[in-house]
Amino acid sequence: MTTKAPPDMRIGHVHLRVSDLERSIAFYRDVLGLTLMQRYGSKAAFLSAGGYHHHIGLNTWGSEGAPPAPTGHPGLFHTAFLFPDRASLGAALKQAIAAGVEIEGAADHGVSEAVYFSDPDGNGIEIYRDRAEAEWPRDGAGNLAIINAPLDLEALLA
Repeated sequence: MTTKAPPDMRIGHVHLRVSDLERSIAFYRDVLGLTLMQRYGSKAAFLSAGGYHHHIGLNTWGSEGAPPAPTGHPGLFHTAFLFPDRASLGAALKQAIAAGVEIEGAADHGVSEAVYFSDPDGNGIEIYRDRAEAEWPRDGAGNLAIINAPLDLEALLA
């Protein structure tokens, strides 16, 4: 018998193998605004928002100096960072652009607005905000109808 996950379960953190720990700490700190909570020797670090112990772990265990994983192979597609509202998402996008991050995509999914880019090791990043559930698109039967429409980045930045 399969037990359903409790409705308040959340993904607590993501732990990534990176090739250069200092470069990755700088990216997640300076681009996404996370706070370095702890280093684990010279090979790992933990960063978070809001004082949580960590939302993202970074390590070079077996990956120091390695090239990015090849495109088209199994693995993590992206890590998504949920922002509380449109204004904070717009501010995060401005910060990423100011840091020289190349924006790879942006979409209005009906349920959310999302912007996509990659970290220095090629790990996918999504920054997004959810719309209120009452605004989510539904089909005629009331089922969720997620879309993939263009997102107006200029309006988001305004």
